Amino acid sequence: MYRGRLERDLRHWTAAGLLDAPTAARLLKEYDSRESAFSVGRVLMIIAALLVSAAILLLVASNWEAIPRLARLVGIVGLIWGAYLAGGLLLARGAGRLAAAFLVIGTLAFGGAIALVGQMYHLSGDATQAMLVWFAGAVAAALLFRSGAVTTIAAFLAFAVAGNEWTQSGTDEALLVWLMPAMALVVVLLVRYTGAERTRHLAYLLLVAWLGLLYGEYERPATAVAIAAAGAAGYLLAALPQSPLRALARSAGAAPAFYSYLVLLLGLLLLHAEYDDAGGRLLLGVVTLAAAIGGIALSGRENGAVRYLGYLAFAAETLYLASETIGSILGTSGFFLVSGLVVALIAWAVIALERRFSARNAGEGA
Repeated sequence: MYRGRLERDLRHWTAAGLLDAPTAARLLKEYDSRESAFSVGRVLMIIAALLVSAAILLLVASNWEAIPRLARLVGIVGLIWGAYLAGGLLLARGAGRLAAAFLVIGTLAFGGAIALVGQMYHLSGDATQAMLVWFAGAVAAALLFRSGAVTTIAAFLAFAVAGNEWTQSGTDEALLVWLMPAMALVVVLLVRYTGAERTRHLAYLLLVAWLGLLYGEYERPATAVAIAAAGAAGYLLAALPQSPLRALARSAGAAPAFYSYLVLLLGLLLLHAEYDDAGGRLLLGVVTLAAAIGGIALSGRENGAVRYLGYLAFAAETLYLASETIGSILGTSGFFLVSGLVVALIAWAVIALERRFSARNAGEGA
Protein backbone atom coordinates (compact mmCIF):
# COMPACT_ATOMS: atom_id res chain seq x y z
CA MET A 1 0.00 0.00 0.00
CA TYR A 2 2.72 2.47 0.98
CA ARG A 3 4.86 1.50 -2.00
CA GLY A 4 1.99 2.24 -4.37
CA ARG A 5 1.48 5.69 -2.83
CA LEU A 6 5.22 6.35 -2.93
CA GLU A 7 5.42 5.38 -6.60
CA ARG A 8 2.47 7.63 -7.48
CA ASP A 9 3.98 10.52 -5.52
CA LEU A 10 7.34 10.08 -7.26
CA ARG A 11 5.66 10.10 -10.65
CA HIS A 12 3.69 13.23 -9.71
CA TRP A 13 6.81 15.03 -8.45
CA THR A 14 8.70 14.02 -11.59
CA ALA A 15 5.93 15.29 -13.87
CA ALA A 16 5.80 18.56 -11.90
CA GLY A 17 9.54 19.05 -12.34
CA LEU A 18 10.30 18.78 -8.64
CA LEU A 19 12.36 15.62 -9.09
CA ASP A 20 14.30 14.15 -12.00
CA ALA A 21 13.46 10.66 -13.24
CA PRO A 22 16.80 8.97 -12.36
CA THR A 23 16.58 10.20 -8.76
CA ALA A 24 12.98 8.98 -8.49
CA ALA A 25 14.03 5.57 -9.80
CA ARG A 26 16.90 5.37 -7.29
CA LEU A 27 14.59 6.31 -4.42
CA LEU A 28 12.12 3.59 -5.37
CA LYS A 29 14.93 1.06 -5.79
CA GLU A 30 16.30 1.95 -2.36
CA TYR A 31 12.88 1.38 -0.79
CA ASP A 32 12.51 -1.99 -2.53
CA SER A 33 15.92 -3.06 -1.23
CA ARG A 34 14.87 -2.68 2.42
CA GLU A 35 14.30 -5.84 4.40
CA SER A 36 10.86 -4.62 5.49
CA ALA A 37 9.70 -3.87 1.93
CA PHE A 38 7.07 -6.16 0.38
CA SER A 39 8.49 -8.90 -1.82
CA VAL A 40 6.44 -11.49 -3.71
CA GLY A 41 9.37 -13.90 -3.61
CA ARG A 42 9.75 -13.59 0.16
CA VAL A 43 6.00 -14.08 0.69
CA LEU A 44 5.91 -17.17 -1.55
CA MET A 45 8.96 -18.59 0.22
CA ILE A 46 7.29 -18.22 3.64
CA ILE A 47 4.04 -19.71 2.29
CA ALA A 48 6.03 -22.71 1.00
CA ALA A 49 7.65 -23.08 4.43
CA LEU A 50 4.25 -22.96 6.13
CA LEU A 51 2.85 -25.62 3.76
CA VAL A 52 5.83 -27.93 4.40
CA SER A 53 5.46 -27.35 8.15
CA ALA A 54 1.73 -28.08 7.96
CA ALA A 55 2.50 -31.35 6.20
CA ILE A 56 4.93 -32.27 9.01
CA LEU A 57 2.39 -31.41 11.71
CA LEU A 58 -0.34 -33.43 9.97
CA LEU A 59 2.05 -36.35 9.68
CA VAL A 60 2.71 -36.13 13.40
CA ALA A 61 -1.00 -35.94 14.11
CA SER A 62 -1.59 -39.11 12.11
CA ASN A 63 0.44 -41.03 14.75
CA TRP A 64 2.99 -43.05 12.81
CA GLU A 65 2.17 -46.41 14.35
CA ALA A 66 4.19 -48.27 11.73
CA ILE A 67 7.42 -46.41 12.63
CA PRO A 68 9.29 -47.24 15.87
CA ARG A 69 9.22 -44.58 18.56
CA LEU A 70 12.96 -43.99 18.50
CA ALA A 71 12.96 -43.51 14.73
CA ARG A 72 10.12 -41.02 14.99
CA LEU A 73 11.88 -39.07 17.70
CA VAL A 74 15.23 -39.02 15.89
CA GLY A 75 13.52 -37.98 12.68
CA ILE A 76 11.68 -34.98 14.12
CA VAL A 77 14.70 -33.83 16.16
CA GLY A 78 16.92 -34.21 13.09
CA LEU A 79 14.46 -32.14 11.07
CA ILE A 80 14.51 -29.34 13.67
CA TRP A 81 18.31 -29.23 13.90
CA GLY A 82 18.68 -29.55 10.14
CA ALA A 83 16.30 -26.67 9.48
CA TYR A 84 17.98 -24.41 12.03
CA LEU A 85 21.49 -25.26 10.82
CA ALA A 86 20.47 -24.64 7.22
CA GLY A 87 18.89 -21.33 8.25
CA GLY A 88 22.05 -20.29 10.11
CA LEU A 89 24.32 -21.15 7.18
CA LEU A 90 22.09 -19.31 4.71
CA LEU A 91 22.07 -16.26 6.96
CA ALA A 92 25.87 -16.33 7.07
CA ARG A 93 25.90 -16.37 3.27
CA GLY A 94 23.45 -13.47 2.99
CA ALA A 95 20.49 -15.51 1.68
CA GLY A 96 18.03 -14.02 4.15
CA ARG A 97 14.82 -14.97 2.35
CA LEU A 98 15.65 -18.66 2.04
CA ALA A 99 17.05 -18.68 5.58
CA ALA A 100 13.74 -17.30 6.92
CA ALA A 101 11.87 -20.19 5.28
CA PHE A 102 14.12 -22.80 6.94
CA LEU A 103 13.86 -21.08 10.30
CA VAL A 104 10.05 -21.09 10.04
CA ILE A 105 10.12 -24.82 9.25
CA GLY A 106 12.37 -25.46 12.25
CA THR A 107 10.16 -23.45 14.60
CA LEU A 108 6.94 -25.11 13.50
CA ALA A 109 8.59 -28.53 13.54
CA PHE A 110 9.53 -27.83 17.17
CA GLY A 111 5.82 -27.56 17.93
CA GLY A 112 5.27 -30.85 16.12
CA ALA A 113 7.99 -32.42 18.23
CA ILE A 114 6.27 -31.31 21.44
CA ALA A 115 3.03 -32.89 20.26
CA LEU A 116 4.82 -36.07 19.13
CA VAL A 117 6.66 -36.59 22.44
CA GLY A 118 3.47 -35.99 24.42
CA GLN A 119 1.59 -38.38 22.15
CA MET A 120 4.17 -41.18 22.32
CA TYR A 121 4.92 -41.07 26.04
CA HIS A 122 1.49 -39.92 27.28
CA LEU A 123 2.95 -36.98 29.18
CA SER A 124 0.67 -35.13 31.56
CA GLY A 125 -0.11 -31.44 31.09
CA ASP A 126 -2.59 -29.37 29.17
CA ALA A 127 -2.39 -27.82 25.71
CA THR A 128 -1.64 -24.36 27.10
CA GLN A 129 1.54 -25.59 28.79
CA ALA A 130 2.70 -27.26 25.59
CA MET A 131 2.01 -24.11 23.56
CA LEU A 132 3.87 -21.99 26.10
CA VAL A 133 6.92 -24.23 25.60
CA TRP A 134 6.47 -23.77 21.84
CA PHE A 135 6.24 -20.00 22.28
CA ALA A 136 9.40 -20.00 24.41
CA GLY A 137 11.23 -22.02 21.76
CA ALA A 138 10.15 -19.57 19.05
CA VAL A 139 11.35 -16.64 21.16
CA ALA A 140 14.73 -18.34 21.68
CA ALA A 141 15.08 -19.01 17.94
CA ALA A 142 14.15 -15.41 17.07
CA LEU A 143 16.80 -14.14 19.49
CA LEU A 144 19.46 -16.58 18.33
CA PHE A 145 19.02 -15.90 14.62
CA ARG A 146 17.66 -12.34 14.92
CA SER A 147 14.86 -13.44 12.62
CA GLY A 148 11.85 -11.26 11.84
CA ALA A 149 9.97 -14.23 10.37
CA VAL A 150 10.33 -16.27 13.56
CA THR A 151 9.33 -13.19 15.58
CA THR A 152 6.07 -13.16 13.61
CA ILE A 153 5.57 -16.87 14.35
CA ALA A 154 6.13 -16.14 18.06
CA ALA A 155 3.52 -13.36 17.94
CA PHE A 156 0.92 -15.69 16.42
CA LEU A 157 1.80 -18.33 19.00
CA ALA A 158 1.11 -15.77 21.73
CA PHE A 159 -2.41 -15.39 20.33
CA ALA A 160 -2.73 -19.18 20.13
CA VAL A 161 -1.70 -19.57 23.79
CA ALA A 162 -4.18 -16.91 24.91
CA GLY A 163 -6.98 -18.22 22.69
CA ASN A 164 -6.50 -21.82 23.80
CA GLU A 165 -6.51 -20.90 27.47
CA TRP A 166 -9.46 -18.53 27.00
CA THR A 167 -11.68 -21.14 25.29
CA GLN A 168 -10.87 -24.09 27.55
CA SER A 169 -13.42 -25.25 30.07
CA GLY A 170 -12.32 -24.24 33.54
CA THR A 171 -10.23 -21.39 32.17
CA ASP A 172 -7.80 -19.84 34.62
CA GLU A 173 -8.45 -16.21 33.66
CA ALA A 174 -6.17 -15.03 36.46
CA LEU A 175 -3.31 -16.65 34.51
CA LEU A 176 -4.24 -14.76 31.35
CA VAL A 177 -4.47 -11.46 33.24
CA TRP A 178 -0.68 -11.41 33.61
CA LEU A 179 0.32 -13.83 30.83
CA MET A 180 -1.15 -11.85 27.91
CA PRO A 181 0.64 -8.54 28.65
CA ALA A 182 3.83 -10.46 29.44
CA MET A 183 3.76 -12.18 26.04
CA ALA A 184 2.93 -8.87 24.33
CA LEU A 185 5.95 -7.27 26.01
CA VAL A 186 8.19 -10.13 24.88
CA VAL A 187 6.95 -9.71 21.29
CA VAL A 188 7.54 -5.93 21.37
CA LEU A 189 11.11 -6.47 22.62
CA LEU A 190 11.66 -9.08 19.90
CA VAL A 191 10.36 -6.64 17.29
CA ARG A 192 12.83 -3.99 18.41
CA TYR A 193 15.67 -6.52 18.37
CA THR A 194 14.90 -8.20 15.04
CA GLY A 195 13.45 -5.21 13.17
CA ALA A 196 10.15 -6.94 12.30
CA GLU A 197 8.25 -3.65 12.44
CA ARG A 198 4.92 -4.90 11.11
CA THR A 199 4.76 -7.61 13.76
CA ARG A 200 4.40 -5.01 16.51
CA HIS A 201 0.76 -4.60 15.48
CA LEU A 202 0.12 -8.16 16.66
CA ALA A 203 1.50 -7.24 20.08
CA TYR A 204 -0.72 -4.17 20.25
CA LEU A 205 -3.78 -6.19 19.23
CA LEU A 206 -2.94 -8.74 21.92
CA LEU A 207 -2.99 -5.93 24.48
CA VAL A 208 -6.36 -4.73 23.19
CA ALA A 209 -7.68 -8.29 23.53
CA TRP A 210 -6.24 -8.34 27.06
CA LEU A 211 -8.32 -5.27 27.93
CA GLY A 212 -11.38 -7.14 26.70
CA LEU A 213 -10.42 -10.01 28.99
CA LEU A 214 -10.06 -7.61 31.93
CA TYR A 215 -13.56 -6.32 31.32
CA GLY A 216 -14.87 -9.89 31.14
CA GLU A 217 -13.12 -10.69 34.43
CA TYR A 218 -14.26 -7.51 36.19
CA GLU A 219 -17.50 -6.71 34.36
CA ARG A 220 -18.61 -3.45 35.90
CA PRO A 221 -18.91 0.20 34.81
CA ALA A 222 -15.70 1.20 36.62
CA THR A 223 -13.68 -1.20 34.43
CA ALA A 224 -15.13 0.24 31.23
CA VAL A 225 -14.50 3.79 32.49
CA ALA A 226 -10.89 2.86 33.33
CA ILE A 227 -10.34 1.42 29.83
CA ALA A 228 -11.81 4.52 28.17
CA ALA A 229 -9.80 6.84 30.42
CA ALA A 230 -6.56 4.95 29.73
CA GLY A 231 -7.21 5.13 25.99
CA ALA A 232 -8.01 8.83 26.16
CA ALA A 233 -4.88 9.60 28.19
CA GLY A 234 -2.69 7.58 25.84
CA TYR A 235 -4.19 9.18 22.76
CA LEU A 236 -3.81 12.73 24.09
CA LEU A 237 -0.20 12.05 25.05
CA ALA A 238 0.47 10.76 21.54
CA ALA A 239 -1.52 13.33 19.55
CA LEU A 240 -1.63 16.65 21.38
CA PRO A 241 0.99 19.10 20.03
CA GLN A 242 1.73 20.24 23.60
CA SER A 243 2.38 16.69 24.84
CA PRO A 244 5.96 15.99 25.98
CA LEU A 245 5.66 12.47 24.54
CA ARG A 246 4.35 13.48 21.11
CA ALA A 247 7.77 13.46 19.44
CA LEU A 248 8.50 10.00 20.85
CA ALA A 249 5.09 8.72 19.74
CA ARG A 250 5.52 10.10 16.22
CA SER A 251 8.92 8.43 15.93
CA ALA A 252 7.08 5.11 16.35
CA GLY A 253 4.73 5.93 13.47
CA ALA A 254 0.95 5.98 13.51
CA ALA A 255 0.54 3.01 15.87
CA PRO A 256 0.66 4.73 19.33
CA ALA A 257 -2.07 7.24 18.47
CA PHE A 258 -4.20 4.68 16.60
CA TYR A 259 -4.19 1.93 19.21
CA SER A 260 -4.73 4.27 22.15
CA TYR A 261 -7.64 5.80 20.20
CA LEU A 262 -8.95 2.28 19.55
CA VAL A 263 -8.80 1.57 23.31
CA LEU A 264 -10.74 4.78 23.98
CA LEU A 265 -13.49 3.71 21.57
CA LEU A 266 -13.47 0.19 23.04
CA GLY A 267 -14.09 1.65 26.50
CA LEU A 268 -16.94 3.79 25.17
CA LEU A 269 -18.45 0.73 23.46
CA LEU A 270 -18.34 -1.19 26.75
CA LEU A 271 -19.98 1.76 28.52
CA HIS A 272 -22.79 1.62 25.96
CA ALA A 273 -23.43 -1.96 27.10
CA GLU A 274 -23.42 -0.87 30.74
CA TYR A 275 -25.75 2.13 30.38
CA ASP A 276 -28.56 1.29 28.00
CA ASP A 277 -31.20 3.62 29.46
CA ALA A 278 -32.29 6.73 27.56
CA GLY A 279 -30.32 9.22 29.67
CA GLY A 280 -27.11 7.23 29.68
CA ARG A 281 -27.44 6.49 25.96
CA LEU A 282 -27.73 10.18 25.11
CA LEU A 283 -24.81 11.20 27.32
CA LEU A 284 -22.57 8.46 25.95
CA GLY A 285 -23.66 9.36 22.44
CA VAL A 286 -22.53 12.94 22.92
CA VAL A 287 -19.21 11.80 24.44
CA THR A 288 -18.61 9.30 21.60
CA LEU A 289 -19.39 11.87 18.91
CA ALA A 290 -17.06 14.34 20.64
CA ALA A 291 -14.33 11.68 20.76
CA ALA A 292 -14.82 10.93 17.06
CA ILE A 293 -14.64 14.60 16.08
CA GLY A 294 -11.69 15.17 18.42
CA GLY A 295 -9.75 12.30 16.86
CA ILE A 296 -10.43 13.59 13.35
CA ALA A 297 -9.46 17.15 14.32
CA LEU A 298 -6.24 16.18 16.14
CA SER A 299 -4.94 13.42 13.86
CA GLY A 300 -6.99 13.73 10.69
CA ARG A 301 -4.25 15.27 8.59
CA GLU A 302 -1.27 13.08 9.53
CA ASN A 303 -2.78 9.81 10.72
CA GLY A 304 -5.13 8.22 8.24
CA ALA A 305 -5.84 5.22 10.49
CA VAL A 306 -7.18 7.45 13.29
CA ARG A 307 -9.08 9.58 10.78
CA TYR A 308 -10.98 6.66 9.27
CA LEU A 309 -11.59 5.11 12.68
CA GLY A 310 -13.04 8.46 13.77
CA TYR A 311 -15.27 8.53 10.68
CA LEU A 312 -16.47 5.00 11.45
CA ALA A 313 -17.16 5.82 15.10
CA PHE A 314 -19.03 9.00 14.17
CA ALA A 315 -21.18 7.23 11.57
CA ALA A 316 -21.90 4.21 13.78
CA GLU A 317 -22.83 6.32 16.80
CA THR A 318 -25.07 8.60 14.76
CA LEU A 319 -26.91 5.66 13.22
CA TYR A 320 -27.19 3.99 16.64
CA LEU A 321 -28.71 7.09 18.21
CA ALA A 322 -31.07 7.45 15.26
CA SER A 323 -32.19 3.83 15.55
CA GLU A 324 -32.74 4.05 19.31
CA THR A 325 -34.59 7.38 19.33
CA ILE A 326 -36.14 8.23 15.99
CA GLY A 327 -36.51 4.57 15.06
CA SER A 328 -38.70 3.91 18.09
CA ILE A 329 -41.04 6.76 17.11
CA LEU A 330 -41.27 6.42 13.36
CA GLY A 331 -42.16 3.38 11.31
CA THR A 332 -39.71 1.33 9.27
CA SER A 333 -39.93 3.49 6.17
CA GLY A 334 -39.54 6.68 8.22
CA PHE A 335 -36.50 5.23 9.95
CA PHE A 336 -34.83 4.38 6.64
CA LEU A 337 -35.60 7.86 5.35
CA VAL A 338 -34.06 9.51 8.39
CA SER A 339 -31.10 7.10 8.26
CA GLY A 340 -30.51 8.05 4.63
CA LEU A 341 -30.53 11.73 5.54
CA VAL A 342 -28.16 11.08 8.43
CA VAL A 343 -25.75 9.17 6.19
CA ALA A 344 -25.89 11.99 3.64
CA LEU A 345 -25.09 14.48 6.41
CA ILE A 346 -22.15 12.33 7.53
CA ALA A 347 -20.89 12.14 3.95
CA TRP A 348 -21.12 15.92 3.61
CA ALA A 349 -19.19 16.41 6.86
CA VAL A 350 -16.48 13.95 5.75
CA ILE A 351 -16.10 15.67 2.37
CA ALA A 352 -15.88 19.07 4.07
CA LEU A 353 -13.18 17.80 6.43
CA GLU A 354 -11.21 16.21 3.59
CA ARG A 355 -11.32 19.48 1.62
CA ARG A 356 -10.15 21.38 4.68
CA PHE A 357 -7.19 19.04 5.13
CA SER A 358 -6.32 19.30 1.43
CA ALA A 359 -6.49 23.10 1.52
CA ARG A 360 -4.31 23.22 4.64
CA ASN A 361 -1.74 20.94 3.03
CA ALA A 362 -1.71 23.06 -0.12
CA GLY A 363 -1.27 26.24 1.96
CA GLU A 364 1.65 24.76 3.87
CA GLY A 365 3.20 23.52 0.63
CA ALA A 366 3.05 27.03 -0.81
